[in-house]
Amino acid sequence: MGDYDEDTAFLGQTGPYFWTTFFLLNTVFVSTGFNGLYIVFVGATPEHHCLIPDINLTEEWTKAIIPFTIVDGEEVISQCSRYRLDVVRNLSAEGYIPGRNVNLTNLEQEGCLDGWNYSKEIYQSNIVTEWDLVCDDQWKVPFASSTLFVGYLFGSLISGYLSDRFGRKKVVFISLGAQCVSVLLQSFSRSWRMFCILFLFVGASQISIYISAFVLGTEVLSKTMRVLFTTLGAFLFYCIGYMTLPWIAYGIREWRTLLAVLSATAVVYIPLWWFIPESPRWLITQGRVEEAEAIVRDAARKNKVEAPTIIFKESEALSPSRTYSMLDVLKSKNIRCITLMCLVLWMAINIGYFGLSLNTSNLSGDPFMNCFLSATTEVPAYVVSTWLLRKCPRRALLSSFLTIGGGVLLLIQFIPDTLQYVALALEMTGKFGFTMAFSIVYIYTAEIYPTVLRNVGMGMCSSAARIGSITAPYVIYLGTYNKVLPYILMGSLTIASSVVNFFLPETFNRDLPETVEQMQECQGLCNGPKKRKYVENEGRKNPPIQHEAKSDIQALTP
Repeated sequence: MGDYDEDTAFLGQTGPYFWTTFFLLNTVFVSTGFNGLYIVFVGATPEHHCLIPDINLTEEWTKAIIPFTIVDGEEVISQCSRYRLDVVRNLSAEGYIPGRNVNLTNLEQEGCLDGWNYSKEIYQSNIVTEWDLVCDDQWKVPFASSTLFVGYLFGSLISGYLSDRFGRKKVVFISLGAQCVSVLLQSFSRSWRMFCILFLFVGASQISIYISAFVLGTEVLSKTMRVLFTTLGAFLFYCIGYMTLPWIAYGIREWRTLLAVLSATAVVYIPLWWFIPESPRWLITQGRVEEAEAIVRDAARKNKVEAPTIIFKESEALSPSRTYSMLDVLKSKNIRCITLMCLVLWMAINIGYFGLSLNTSNLSGDPFMNCFLSATTEVPAYVVSTWLLRKCPRRALLSSFLTIGGGVLLLIQFIPDTLQYVALALEMTGKFGFTMAFSIVYIYTAEIYPTVLRNVGMGMCSSAARIGSITAPYVIYLGTYNKVLPYILMGSLTIASSVVNFFLPETFNRDLPETVEQMQECQGLCNGPKKRKYVENEGRKNPPIQHEAKSDIQALTP
């Protein structure tokens, strides 16, 4: 096909059509914020202890039947054991008094054979209280969380094919419907297994919404609007949904009702079918030129400009080009090293980002406010990163925020329990650093790979990101053994990745490489002294397709 941007230049760069499409598409990302992290509340573990049946114990024995245990150096009530009920019942009936004529340390203990008693101060019910996902079954909570991210992995693999086959708009709305149905069915789950299986579909449909809507936006909008859409629009509207989630959860403390309400929000997207257009670029590739022209003429009418008689020129013959695969990444030592370092970066960033996002319910203080603060810190992070990316070298910028994110996590373990707000502030600072790194790594990695390998390289990085997000719930699970372990692991991994990042080539103020030969070499780690195969264009301050590169990669993975 010809140059689409040139053929549609008469539409201008802004106007009612572009602004309307911009906002309507961005509202779709709000739903991903709603449904992306509700497991923070649905899977939270409230305070609990063994349930004591009514067996006419004295008041002293009723209070003493739950033993104390040492957790993180503090004496707390045991959550998973009690003194043997038959022994306590006999001692109570014979008039023995605990602590006076009975040494409790000599009594035998047993598990919570009659179930658990859960605090309802914060949550009326959730999957933990519903299916007793505590003690020996506590591992089932992070497993449930990871199934969402496994769904992300599957959705990432199939959504691109589906949108290329059936169209961007259809996949967006089919995915919205699939997400609505999956969340609704999840609210009727009769078992933990059913909940996890449905969570796979929630994750797959959600990532499909994000990718398809992102592709649709980059193809429909003008160059100027496309830059705004890819750098701020989608991220900020996702944050709006993320920030709204804790307030909905605050008002609805019962998990089944909460999921049903969240699924019902998809109804508001039904009218958008008649206002959001299909991608004219995709229609042209399918030979449906008349439909593409009809959409562009409608855009011209809304922008109050006159369309030419013939909009799209005759398709230009494209010379056959070689198709690259993951095997091409393995052939060159330089590309292998760069890819390995990028995989480490993406995995570390995703572990830290999703680890801190999932950990908000475990922080001291109100879990709803903690989640809101965690979401709020992302807004300035995206704004600041967009501004810094225009002015600062990528390598130093990414390493700086990785060091900030990892450094504050390592400091948290030294904060005493009496300074809970200081620890919370440090965790929010860490979330800010990871969010900054999260947004920077997309464009940086896209600028490293040449055009012929960019999709392949970014696809591999996307898989590493999914592995990192799948791992994140288990990193947080380590906090059940020692509350500082997750911070030590995430902080150490992040600091190590910031060091690895310094071996990657700098891409700031340089044109994107088109071929493997133009790709820069990693610095020192694999190839010794750096040999510049790709000469910097000194006089060019803003590479003409940097933002296009960002659109390409973000269309692959959010």
